[in-house]
Amino acid sequence: MSAKSPGVRPSSVLAGFLLLLVVVFVVAYGVGRQVGPVAPGLRPADGGGASPGMGGHDMGGMR
Repeated sequence: MSAKSPGVRPSSVLAGFLLLLVVVFVVAYGVGRQVGPVAPGLRPADGGGASPGMGGHDMGGMR
């Protein structure tokens, strides 16, 4: 037995999936805008000048 109907094309399935993906992201964005920031006023202690992942630590004499 075939798992898909004879009238369903893979391109229409892909388009439906992409539409569903866009709808999910739009709803998530809207909910995020309504809720607002998770931690208002949260800033890095050193002003955020360090590279991400470095934690603001100097590597000393490493070359």
